[in-house]
Amino acid sequence: MPHTETLSETTLQLKRTFEAPRARVFKAWTKTEELKKWFAPSDEYSVPFAEVDLQVGGKYRIGMKSPSGDMHIAVGTYREIKNPEKLVFTWTWEGTEMPDTLVTVEFHDRGQSTEMVLTHELFPNKTEADRHDQGWIGCLDRLTKIL
Repeated sequence: MPHTETLSETTLQLKRTFEAPRARVFKAWTKTEELKKWFAPSDEYSVPFAEVDLQVGGKYRIGMKSPSGDMHIAVGTYREIKNPEKLVFTWTWEGTEMPDTLVTVEFHDRGQSTEMVLTHELFPNKTEADRHDQGWIGCLDRLTKIL
């Protein structure tokens, strides 16, 4: 079951354990074809494209298409990559005024499973943090299904 902890009004943290090895979970976060299977807030959304330049300073761009056809595009730059332990990247929405936020994803080896800790911080306000909390929960629910 997902666990969300509010570290502050503008920082959220989710913990989830996946029944998959750490390398497999890391791959799901970093490979284009894997991201297209799960990186959207609900099953009603599709992920028509995911572009990943997995290197420090490299960029990503992931499109999430809503049931009504609206396209939401998450973009950012990788700040730290420790395969298969940790990813740190900036996050914002293409075409919006939202400032860059920061996402840190840690992958902890738990034998046959992986504990993932996602921290998303630097939101401009509590409303944005809450909206992203719900989005991440939906994404991680979908990730659970493909793993």
